[in-house]
Amino acid sequence: MKLEVWQRHALSNQLQTVLLLAVMGGFLVLLGWLLWGREGISWLLFSGFLLMMLNPVATPGLIMRLYHARPLSVSEAPGLHANLRELARRAGLRHPPRLYYIPSRMVNAFAVGNAANSSIALTDGLLRLLDERELTGVLAHEISHVRNNDLWVMGIADLFSRLTSVLSLFGQLLLFVNLPLLLVSGAVINWYAVLLLIFAPNLSALAQLGLSRSREYHADLNAVLLTGDPEGLASALLKLESAEVSAFEQILWPGRRLPEPSLLRTHPPTEERIRRLMSLESPHADAVSASSSPAWKAPPSAAGLGVPRRHLGGLWF
Repeated sequence: MKLEVWQRHALSNQLQTVLLLAVMGGFLVLLGWLLWGREGISWLLFSGFLLMMLNPVATPGLIMRLYHARPLSVSEAPGLHANLRELARRAGLRHPPRLYYIPSRMVNAFAVGNAANSSIALTDGLLRLLDERELTGVLAHEISHVRNNDLWVMGIADLFSRLTSVLSLFGQLLLFVNLPLLLVSGAVINWYAVLLLIFAPNLSALAQLGLSRSREYHADLNAVLLTGDPEGLASALLKLESAEVSAFEQILWPGRRLPEPSLLRTHPPTEERIRRLMSLESPHADAVSASSSPAWKAPPSAAGLGVPRRHLGGLWF
């Protein structure tokens, strides 16, 4: 693997993460200053720290039960379990994540928890679509999210975004109630401050989406560092992209997904992810052993249960 290219991408992603979190925190501080002055900033910082400490986090087991997931046994997927243990060792995790199976035809995977207690769920559709090599790349991607504490980072970003929305709404209500008095008294209204009150939640949400894309890029890069196999994950991403578009859409509405603005994506464009992955390709990679054969013993059928779509404050896949 080309370590110099990896290091350049990794540094860029980390800088983007710090910058976007600073932008979101900055909006929060500005709103506190507009509403209550310097004391407002102090109280806001204290309240935010307190909420971070008291923020309830659902355990991985509880989340898996909510989505009707069951443990994926070693006998069902011996190769996946062996690769998972090796990936966790390379990632420096003391306890490998637990594998779960979701009987859904949707093509999906997600991770929950932290380095000490984590789980990875794979849907029936994903297990049927990908071979063992590609699934190993997906597992490495999810393990990277766990090792990098991405769920915690995105939880903090979600807290910033929610607090910004609450303060913005509160400030607009105060302005609406006091507007007649301000007009009668002839007071000068700072319209820049009013615009900040109105648009701060939207700008904070855009920063949160940008942060999500940055963490996805970083998880891709770290997955390659764990597997030594950029092509495995790139192949999985191509299949996942194709599976998201039904045959009906391809015939009658082939360009439906293309106009989606990049700023409104939670995940980066697949083409760009693959380009970055393949820039790491090296003929001398210490790859995790994985075959191109089916990775598990498929049951005869799978119920069409729902599976969580990615939301900004929690699940990653």
